[in-house]
Amino acid sequence: MSENKQQGRRNFFKILSSAGIATAMTPILAPAPAFASEAPKVKPKTNIDDALKHPRTKDSMPGKYPAQVIKVTNTESVKDGIPNEEAAYEMLKTAMLSLTEKRKLKKAWRQFVSPKDKIGLKVNPVAGKQLTTSHAVVKAVIRQLEEAGVPRKNIVIWDRREMQLHETGFTTENYPEITISGTEQKDKDGGFRAEDGQLYGEKMIDKGWFYWADIEGEYDEYTLPYMVNGGKHSYFSKIVTQQVDKIINIPILKNAGGSSTLCLKNLAYGSVTNTGRLHKQLWAETTAQVCAFPPLRDKVVLNIVDGLKGCYNGGPSANPQFICNYNTLLVGSDAVAVDRIGHDIVMKKRMKEGLQKEEKAYYRKFMDLANEYQLGESDINKIKLTSI
Repeated sequence: MSENKQQGRRNFFKILSSAGIATAMTPILAPAPAFASEAPKVKPKTNIDDALKHPRTKDSMPGKYPAQVIKVTNTESVKDGIPNEEAAYEMLKTAMLSLTEKRKLKKAWRQFVSPKDKIGLKVNPVAGKQLTTSHAVVKAVIRQLEEAGVPRKNIVIWDRREMQLHETGFTTENYPEITISGTEQKDKDGGFRAEDGQLYGEKMIDKGWFYWADIEGEYDEYTLPYMVNGGKHSYFSKIVTQQVDKIINIPILKNAGGSSTLCLKNLAYGSVTNTGRLHKQLWAETTAQVCAFPPLRDKVVLNIVDGLKGCYNGGPSANPQFICNYNTLLVGSDAVAVDRIGHDIVMKKRMKEGLQKEEKAYYRKFMDLANEYQLGESDINKIKLTSI
């Protein structure tokens, strides 16, 4: 790397200390996907075949309710710009009862979890306080899990970067008795390395599970802590391989360039290391293929898209002028089907605002790939949508 680039990187990371990681990291580490002419015609090889060799289980994606999505809308779910927890609770309750066709909320939740399960709630704080997975929705989920008999000590709120969780209010003070965990971590002094010199993030990865792609990840000393490792391997977090039995995925309803970034993206890029190398050439492939590995494929039992607040442009970062109240929850066990419905919502908003004239199929490539890997249904005509 040239001296100018090194100096630029140094200056960028100085900004982190004052602007906050969640906001400052987003433009570089969570770019919009590469499509059409930006993406290479000949794709780098990956180890997707290794993932597909593993036998499926009863919990494998698309789960208990394939090709079904419940959409619940409540125009009062956001008040004065703040998502309302009671409204979120009732919306989620309605969705769960409708999806499972159960009369009791406890029985609805027991279709997915048991009191003995260690349950990971995969949130998305990457855009910072303005556009994180809302506490209203997360707290509604936790309340209903408790009502279903799941103790708080069995719940883990997690994402890739623990410091972003803390910045956006996911702390033990706000969530007593619940574990808050991330793969990439800092200590109380702001350091990324333990006394032995090893990155805290290295201690959180499982080298027995990895997504290999024939692209080299090369990072300087300032970027490496946010990638954990370079090379051609993206290792899965121990959070998904060892620390949780079931995963409830709670992404945000938002765009990524001319596409959308919901369930599959939240899971894939939030669960593995060394992702900086993957955005330009393998955005769609990574989004689908990482989810095909057993630590995600066999553990994600439910997807709850937080669309109380979302965005239609500038995503996945938070740009205030493009943040809107969709006042919606999307719920389903089928992450691909939920993504497909959410994608349409975002695209219709973009077209209404004059940002694009039509929805294009290549923006849905990651969903079609996921369909090929039997992770869920991407054909809109085969999805049963219930709107309430």
